[in-house]
Amino acid sequence: MLLASVLFAGSGAMIKIISASLPNEMVVFFRNIVGLAILLPWLIHNGLTSLNTRHFRFHLLRALLGLAAMYSYFYAVAHMHLAEAILLNYSTPLFMPFIGLLWLGERIPYKLWGITGLGFVGIALILKPGLDLFMPVSLIGLAAGLFSALSMVNIRRLTRTESVTRIVFYFSFIAALVSTIPLLWRWQTPAPALWGGLITIGVLSTLGQLLLTRAYAHASIAQVGPFIYTTVIFAGLIDWILWRETLGLLSFAGAALVCFAGILTIRHANAAPGDAALNRAIS
Repeated sequence: MLLASVLFAGSGAMIKIISASLPNEMVVFFRNIVGLAILLPWLIHNGLTSLNTRHFRFHLLRALLGLAAMYSYFYAVAHMHLAEAILLNYSTPLFMPFIGLLWLGERIPYKLWGITGLGFVGIALILKPGLDLFMPVSLIGLAAGLFSALSMVNIRRLTRTESVTRIVFYFSFIAALVSTIPLLWRWQTPAPALWGGLITIGVLSTLGQLLLTRAYAHASIAQVGPFIYTTVIFAGLIDWILWRETLGLLSFAGAALVCFAGILTIRHANAAPGDAALNRAIS
């Protein structure tokens, strides 16, 4: 999980670098197309019959929500401190109990109300109340966490009937297909020096996801899930090394609260059937 966190932070840094030269739509497309290419050997090995499903509409919904999260996250990374953008994206556990309540009718344990409230106080500090509160880029970064939470709750529904590999493949395929549409008006041929970076984003993201999957296969969510927040630490180090940027006092306090609340949410939330498959399917 720690190595996955390093790769996710590295991918975020590369997204920030490449986004200075290419539009967001281009970066999202190449991340998806490289990820799909990495999955093709699995498809060839298992054959097309492994993709049979009666729930394509849910796969489509999961892919569109995940793609919206990706566009939001990539945009935030390009325009915010790397650590802040990643932290807002990792606000996902704070949204999930409420979405599960409204969408799936899952009861929220009493002890989670205070924990999630603390996490949202941290988010407010990151958004800097009174200092450019509701800045579009900050809200877009927060939207990435919300879209991710919606996507994960939909995955929970899918794991009742669908295999993890099928969920991941349909996400990658649909996301790659849909992300080609904006290229009709946003295509910009990458300079030769950028091709390596675009491929690196897809490779780091996919390898990080595979390591994340492996971690959840060997230990419970409560044991390894909190370690994903070390991505924020690695991103902060990259911020300082490459851009000499550091978190302000309010952002630092907010980061501490969000990480603390996220870890407690992961550890104390009642595990519903399919949660392990849910986390292994996240991409």
